[in-house]
Amino acid sequence: MSQSPESRTGDEHAALRDGPRPKPFWRRLSAGLITGAADDDPSGIATYSQVGAAFGYGMLWCILLTIPLMIAIQAISAGIGRVTGRGLMTGIRNHYPRPLVYGLVASIVAANVINLAADIGAMGAALKLLIGGPALAYAAVFSVVSLLLQMFIPFPRYSPFLKFLTLSLFAYVATVLVIHVPWGAVLKSVVVPHIVKDAKYAVGVVALLGTTISPYLFCWQASQEVEEMWPYSQRKPLKISPSQAPAALRRIGIDTSVGMIYSNAIAFFIILTAAVVLHAHGKTDINTSADAAEALRPLAGKLAFALFAAGIIGTGLLAVPVLAGATAYAASGALNQRAGLSHKPRNAKFFYGVLIVASVAGMALNLTPLDPVKALYWSAVINGVVAVPLMVVMMLMSSRTKVMGAFTLPWFLQLFGWLATAAMAAAAIVMFITWGK
Repeated sequence: MSQSPESRTGDEHAALRDGPRPKPFWRRLSAGLITGAADDDPSGIATYSQVGAAFGYGMLWCILLTIPLMIAIQAISAGIGRVTGRGLMTGIRNHYPRPLVYGLVASIVAANVINLAADIGAMGAALKLLIGGPALAYAAVFSVVSLLLQMFIPFPRYSPFLKFLTLSLFAYVATVLVIHVPWGAVLKSVVVPHIVKDAKYAVGVVALLGTTISPYLFCWQASQEVEEMWPYSQRKPLKISPSQAPAALRRIGIDTSVGMIYSNAIAFFIILTAAVVLHAHGKTDINTSADAAEALRPLAGKLAFALFAAGIIGTGLLAVPVLAGATAYAASGALNQRAGLSHKPRNAKFFYGVLIVASVAGMALNLTPLDPVKALYWSAVINGVVAVPLMVVMMLMSSRTKVMGAFTLPWFLQLFGWLATAAMAAAAIVMFITWGK
């Protein structure tokens, strides 16, 4: 985001640090890292496993495509939060027609609840694979524990826990290390992709894009930037305190880049594992992340199976609060209600009410005959449809001086942000063209 010339102020030294004191690199990573890691949720693992099993190395090239697009759109959402001091839906409500806001938030809530159901169920199924026992009971425990942590642990203490959970994704790096990978063939597929011209391949690309660039991630990262102004008395919206901009925008750029590269690298390893083990052995029909873990056991051994299954639980513990939190932020912003995990439940009743309802609804869907594969399909459809208008609005908002003041988008974020929007629009069009094929 562009910056206007600034005069020296008394708090500039502190502002340039974007906090009260210098921090080690790991501690300066937060919203971007958590958001990126949460993107590799159990539902995402299922999608990545499906395309790896079905097409082998044939979609690894997509990961290189999504990295700059994902960095751009997430940096834009983070910038909106940091510059305005408002969550994404609050900003949209303040500048765009209410019917648009309500339509967007209704779609986001519906997709997020379905995703919550899939992720909670996958965690229970993964623990059952590891130790036996009742999957639904495990799922209920995971859901309740996640909800209680969000409600009763102050955000400054809860955020480091979410950061710690991002390490669980290294399970998929470890999985690759315990299987034999023909790296020459992998490199060739990445550099010279073999693109198949048929409907199933196109749907796979659409699913991968829709999984990687999701509306709930925009809402969460913008809102977490707002949340993290609370612990630091010197950290204020950049429109109010522009002297903080150089350090703040630099931190957002580094944090978001690290988070999205990390996210896509893990996605690469999940696709690679499914390609090497499942596709190579003719196992091309994978429906859920638990199916992928179970299929690894006879083909790659117990260690690969255990690492893959444990990763589902770890990333689920990270993704479930992000999904539920993003739902509450979106609904609260759209209806102009107080929102934030830094508030106590009694001081933000609507926000926590949505958090509870979303979590309970997600768990309850696991008790119904709802087909998890069809549920994920419809979630992907909703996400794919709602992402395009939401991204268009974000791009327009972040380019307006009325919204962003002196911190409108620089040319490179405009370029890659609109490319990401165009890619998602093309994916949505392909999705409808190939519907039913």
